[in-house]
Amino acid sequence: MTILELKQVSLATAIGSRYLLQDISFTLSSGDRIVIIGASGAGKTSLLRLLNRLQEATNGSIEFNNQPFNQISAIQLRQQVVLVPQEAKLLGMRVRETLAYPLVLQQLPKRDIQQRIETWRTKLHIPEAWLERNELELSVGQRQLVTITRALIMQPKILLLDEPTSALDVGSANHLIEVLAELGDTSGMAIVMVNHQLELAQKFARRVLYLQQGQLLEDKDSDRVDWLELRDNLDRMERQKMVDEEFDKF
Repeated sequence: MTILELKQVSLATAIGSRYLLQDISFTLSSGDRIVIIGASGAGKTSLLRLLNRLQEATNGSIEFNNQPFNQISAIQLRQQVVLVPQEAKLLGMRVRETLAYPLVLQQLPKRDIQQRIETWRTKLHIPEAWLERNELELSVGQRQLVTITRALIMQPKILLLDEPTSALDVGSANHLIEVLAELGDTSGMAIVMVNHQLELAQKFARRVLYLQQGQLLEDKDSDRVDWLELRDNLDRMERQKMVDEEFDKF
């Protein structure tokens, strides 16, 4: 069942001098596992931010459950379409408090909140000792895992993840990918992930959206993607970008 649809969506910069995204169209269904791939500056993060209204489309339309985005309050939308940015923040709280916070706002009973925390803490192998730590007592990777857990505890319809494994060790990253893949299969939650670690992206994805300079060049099933060719293309574009940036200094 389609739960999100973009039709010819474009996003211009604040002063409208150029487009960050241009004519993007695709649908998202329950249980989808999508990875967005592209070189630096392709528009990957901008697309995620559009999907939970941290940015507003300049042109085109976005619908969630057949309802236009602009007819849904941002607060209501973000309870169902949750974005986890790459830079993890715990809101100045201890881990236990930051995990409970979104459910407290929804006025869930305390026992239900505790049960959800314990369920996801166990699934993601978060030590109980972390619950009493604050942001400064956690590594970057630990904070990243906690913020992902906080999003999963909310049980959204759509989970948006921006480089969720960038600060995790190999074991934690692989375990997270396994949990997320299983979740998409069993719960119906749709997950859209930006991930430059292609070996993890390949394990997770059922569909791949390939962005280049703000345009959606490909939307195809993961098993139809030539991952070696994709890696070579991305590496080549990143090298060219570095050359261009050095040239611009002169």
